[in-house]
Amino acid sequence: MPENEVKLTKLAKCAGCGAKVGAGVLAQLLDGIRVHQDPNLLVGFDKSDDASVYKVSDELALVQTVDFFPPIADDPYLFGRIAATNALSDVYAMGGEPKLALNLMCVPESMPRDAVHQMLRGGYDAVYEAGALITGGHSILDDEPKYGLAVTGFVHPDRVLTNSGARPGDALLLTKPLGIGILTTAAKAGMATAEGEALAAKLMTTLNKAARDAMVKYRVHACTDVTGFALLGHACEMAQGSGVELELHVKAIDLIPEAVELAKVGILPAGMYRNRNFAEPWVEPGETELCRQDVLYDPQTSGGLLIAVDPADADALYEELKKTVPSAQRIGTAREYRGGKRIFLC
Repeated sequence: MPENEVKLTKLAKCAGCGAKVGAGVLAQLLDGIRVHQDPNLLVGFDKSDDASVYKVSDELALVQTVDFFPPIADDPYLFGRIAATNALSDVYAMGGEPKLALNLMCVPESMPRDAVHQMLRGGYDAVYEAGALITGGHSILDDEPKYGLAVTGFVHPDRVLTNSGARPGDALLLTKPLGIGILTTAAKAGMATAEGEALAAKLMTTLNKAARDAMVKYRVHACTDVTGFALLGHACEMAQGSGVELELHVKAIDLIPEAVELAKVGILPAGMYRNRNFAEPWVEPGETELCRQDVLYDPQTSGGLLIAVDPADADALYEELKKTVPSAQRIGTAREYRGGKRIFLC
């Protein structure tokens, strides 16, 4: 390795969205914090949603979010692009369009200047691909590098999507395969194939813009992006917030084969165990293999969108998504809540 190059993942204790505070712990930390009322605040932090939404006028609401994490890739440009793509995703999940972004950056004093430049360039390229602008930011010195964005987007107040609007009968669609966290964990240990690393990088740098642009044409009742809390963690939040239960067809879910094989031999990120601790009490696994359950609990960095759509529009949206997203999947159905478990794997 040339003298001025740095292996970023070796500087991080956790990688990507796997570094997130667990959902259960986060809920405890927020518990009891007083929520001030404002009729224009359409979505706040008390809703466990992807971003906040504030109504400015009858035609415009602001979507605001922030996301940053330690390196999930050794290449600084790739890391910057992944982190920015992931941060933009929360706006897409709310049905919004990203407009402005601010850099958030922590860097060690010893980090080569070119590595910092490349990280920022990766972020800029993702933001510009989204049609948004980076207008500034904030940086501090830290022993561990971290990068991400604070993002502001626009959405019509009547077209805001949340994770708590799913209705019984809705079809559940997913737009990226699962297993990114396992692949990146294996890559950090030198145990992933070159093809697996390349696939993870491609998925993590694919914006959810195409998925958002497709879904807003249809009667979508709820949406969330699948990131650090994994499919089952985010699905659990959707089920609880919507007052429904979800039936998930495991064979219909696109699990990256290499990730399944790695799970079989125990190559798993620490975030998987945190996600299992949070969601498992609400999940009926049926006869699902443990290794496949592990992938369903795998924290995704820059994962796809989980969409609950009116059954009358499900076929049309599914067909459109098949042309535009990495992996269009029709994975289950929302049902009337009968008490007890919220997620049923079959």
